Amino acid sequence: MKPRLLLLLTLAIAWGVHAQQAPTPDAPAELDDTPARLNAERERLQAQRTHIEQAHDARMRECWQRFAVNDCLRDVRRSRRAALDPLRARELELNAQERAWRTLQREERLRGKQDAQERRP
Repeated sequence: MKPRLLLLLTLAIAWGVHAQQAPTPDAPAELDDTPARLNAERERLQAQRTHIEQAHDARMRECWQRFAVNDCLRDVRRSRRAALDPLRARELELNAQERAWRTLQREERLRGKQDAQERRP
């Protein structure tokens, strides 16, 4: 019963992470805080990952106390993957947002250089 409750709790946390949508930067003021927002989100995801890993380790230790160790370990690994998949998907979204932000920054720098060259006589 306890492993099921732990699994459900872990899945609920992971589902909550996946359900959250990060705001897309539309205004220049929002672009300035993009790295800070991404870092804060990554730290939050890392904390959740640590919590999931600790629960996974505890369940793995419980498995070694049972008769059917391999079956238990397989179930624990499945539940771990199911809990970590939404976190990984969110990390990929954050990486895509960071790449988009860096691309915008690079384009702005290039436009600035281009404008400076055009103004030169």
